[in-house]
Order: sequence, then C-alpha cells, then structure tokens
Amino acid sequence: MPADYPEDDWLALSGIQHFSFCRRQWALIHIEQQWQDNYLTTAGSLEHDRAHDYAQSETRGDLLIMRDLRVFSRRLGITGACDVVEFRQDINGVPLQGRTGSWLPYPVEYKHGKPKRLDADRLQLCAEAMCLEEMLACPISEGALFYQQIKRRERVSFDSQLKGQVAAMTREMHDLLKRGYTPKVKPSKSCRSCSLRDICLPELNKTLSARKFIEETVHAEIGEGDPRG
Repeated sequence: MPADYPEDDWLALSGIQHFSFCRRQWALIHIEQQWQDNYLTTAGSLEHDRAHDYAQSETRGDLLIMRDLRVFSRRLGITGACDVVEFRQDINGVPLQGRTGSWLPYPVEYKHGKPKRLDADRLQLCAEAMCLEEMLACPISEGALFYQQIKRRERVSFDSQLKGQVAAMTREMHDLLKRGYTPKVKPSKSCRSCSLRDICLPELNKTLSARKFIEETVHAEIGEGDPRG
C-alpha cells in the first residue's frame, strides 16, 4: 500500500458502510455508478439532511458542535463529511483556529432505525475518527452512533481491531476500483432490504446456466419420448 494516496484516487468515506454490508453493492454504486432509492434510504437521507447543516454549528459553554465537517485521510485514501463532531475543552485535546484552549474531538454519526448486528455503522464512524486523527494529529478513542428509532446514542470504542478492519477494507476497495471489478452475487437475507436488488438481481445466481438448462430440457424430452419410460 502506498504511503499516501493521491487526491484524485480518494474514495467516498461513506462507501465503507456499503462495502461492509455487501462488496457487490459497493461496487455497483462506486464503480458502476448505479443507485436506486427505497424507503429505507429515503428516510435515512431525510434524517441526514437535518444533521448535515453546517450553518447550525454552535457553541455551548465548553462544547463546540460542528455539523457536516469535511474530513479526509491521505493514508487511507478516503474523504467525506461527518454528521456531527463535538469538540470539548480538554488538556489532551488540540488547538483550533479562532478558539482558545485545547479541544478533543468526538465524532457522532446519525443513523436510521436501531443498532445493528453488523459492524457497518461502527466501521464508518471509525473511519471518520481515523481521518480526524490524521488531520488534527491527536488520538480519538471513542465516538457515538445516534439511532433515530431508539433516540439514544451507542458508544463506539475505536480499538486496534476496528481500525485494522477499516484499513484492510480501504485497501481492498482501492484494489477493486483499480481493477474495475464488481464481485459476484452472494445472496443473503440482507438482499431483501437492499435498494439495488432490482439492479443486482440476486435471484439470478440461483437460476440454471443456459447450457445446463438446455441439457436438462433435452434429457427431459428424450425421457418423455422413450417407450420404456
């Protein structure tokens, strides 16, 4: 892996969530440029519109709340925007332009629905933290996911294992994009809620190949015409 990816090769940070959910879905969106909304993605977009309003950034005492903060990582080759980054005054923090004292960043990502079994949301949040660490040159040990359905935060610890997964995924994403390769279909229960189901057509993976279909059809016809049958 190169020390730094050139800016022209940077990938969408949000793609890590797609990639974790389904590598084929990520490739259809980020390599083949295909997209289709369903009710889940539409609801999620509306909720993100409320969070992604930079004009609503505010200060509350020793808490600075910044919305739609653009971040990037040259090492990972990704860029995107954080829903919310809370900066609290802390001696272990970093100086911010136009602010006195030291500030410690705490990324918060807003999600539709409720906490999930898969790590997709946690991986995206961790990627945001890794970008902030690189940009601000300070360690970030924790962030939070706010789920609209339960109306509360889920704390996420950015340990070495989670960071290692993010780094490995970004390398694989860059490799697939460089090769222009879209992974094959691997049907699962998750396909039912995928907005790209009609494009991906996971059920095709379960159908017979054309050659096998012809062979079985011919054999069936021979069997039906055989007087011994």
